[in-house]
Amino acid sequence: MKQDYQQFRNLKFKELPAPLPAGERVIWQGKPSFKGLALRSFHIREVALYFGLLMMWKLWSTWSHGGSLGEALNSVVWLIIPAVSAIAVLAGLAWLFRRAACYTITTKRVLFQFGVALPMTMNIPLSKIANAALKTYRDGSGDIPLRVCDSKRVSYVLLWPHIRPWRLRTPEPMLRALPDAAIAAARLSEALTGQPGPAAVALSQSAGRSLVSDATANTPSTVAA
Repeated sequence: MKQDYQQFRNLKFKELPAPLPAGERVIWQGKPSFKGLALRSFHIREVALYFGLLMMWKLWSTWSHGGSLGEALNSVVWLIIPAVSAIAVLAGLAWLFRRAACYTITTKRVLFQFGVALPMTMNIPLSKIANAALKTYRDGSGDIPLRVCDSKRVSYVLLWPHIRPWRLRTPEPMLRALPDAAIAAARLSEALTGQPGPAAVALSQSAGRSLVSDATANTPSTVAA
């Protein structure tokens, strides 16, 4: 137990709120990437595109109504400050949420540490994970949503952005924007099966497609779909 707890103290990520019980050990720990949170959770790209289109429309509108080029350029200057401010705020929020987050997979459970103003920890026993999926992106990052047996205990608002989007009725906690998603998925597969197997290999080698791991109530197993 002391060895496992010391393992957290040597990592650059957060340590667990308490030492692990005897017989439980950490097999993976990580946190979301800033780029993934900024683009897919806080939608900085869409906000930048919105302001870009708004500036283009303002330029065209002023020019089409007889304004000079200088007048057209002056008409969009007032949009620059709110555009930069909005992007800066979203980038700052993405940095804060990344800094506060940490995901941990042990031989017994998955832990979510989150909360910018009020740090919190959520434990999900492996026996409660009914389904896990892997979605990867072109840059190699990915998301791992978890469907738990008792989804009523999961708060969508409280856990956001570490939650699968738009699953409001049955919230699914999600290891989000992982830079090493394939490795994390393989470790989770090993934890669910209790040993490395074909499913773990498939998870670690997957890219750009969804893989599902189905678990029975007390004996989790993973199957690549």
